[in-house]
Amino acid sequence: MRRVVFNQKGGVGKSSITVNLAAISAARGRRTLILDLDPQGNASQYLLGEAAEFGRDKAELSPNIGQFFAQSLSFKVRERPLSEFVHPTPFDGLFLIPSNPELREIEHLLESKHKIYKLSAALAELSEQYDEIFIDTPPAFNFYTLSALIASQRCLIPFDCDAFSRRALYTLMENVEETIKDHNPALAIEGIIINQFLPRATLPGKLVQDLKDQGLPVLDPPLSSSVIMRESHQRCLPLIHCAPRHRLTQELVSLFDRLTTPDPAP
Repeated sequence: MRRVVFNQKGGVGKSSITVNLAAISAARGRRTLILDLDPQGNASQYLLGEAAEFGRDKAELSPNIGQFFAQSLSFKVRERPLSEFVHPTPFDGLFLIPSNPELREIEHLLESKHKIYKLSAALAELSEQYDEIFIDTPPAFNFYTLSALIASQRCLIPFDCDAFSRRALYTLMENVEETIKDHNPALAIEGIIINQFLPRATLPGKLVQDLKDQGLPVLDPPLSSSVIMRESHQRCLPLIHCAPRHRLTQELVSLFDRLTTPDPAP
């Protein structure tokens, strides 16, 4: 299954959710791949730490997804398959195609050369090697996000329980539905993941109930707000390895089970 985790609003936990669901998948014995399409590279750094960091004095991890896209812009380069851009991680069964900042620089060139279906074709071929593929996206509806939506079968939408997120959610879902209609009829919105949930606060509970009352596909359980996630980031250990018995870890496990367990026959 190819899943894209997408929200146009930043800070809603896309990378954290992507990495932790993928880590649970791998821990369950599924061969799992993460594709990091966010130029910030948060998912890559979460898994690989300093090896995936980049800056003025440190080159990005190579090969990476930016190089995969860039090779299609030159007729003089033999294009390598996406499988050659995959890196192992410290976790059994979990693999990564890392991001890099070049994604920003080449985006307009990829758009002008109509490369919007390139990722879909590459991932369709790569899917034979993996049980699960999770795609982390930038906080914008841009070339890379659209490419990911076209390449995916399911879309997960993180939601962080504030009024601004609620307004942005409607626009986001319209964009996804338009993508389904125009580019990828095989894509479905799998559900809205409530993140950083505070059960004792009045507003989050009301917002979530409003979404459910409108018939939107809100997934249970909600994911609690906890400092353990920050510790997990700092240690470059997904929660299933960092704190397997923690409440938030168990919520993520329950969410993964909900996503991967077929609905009972009527």
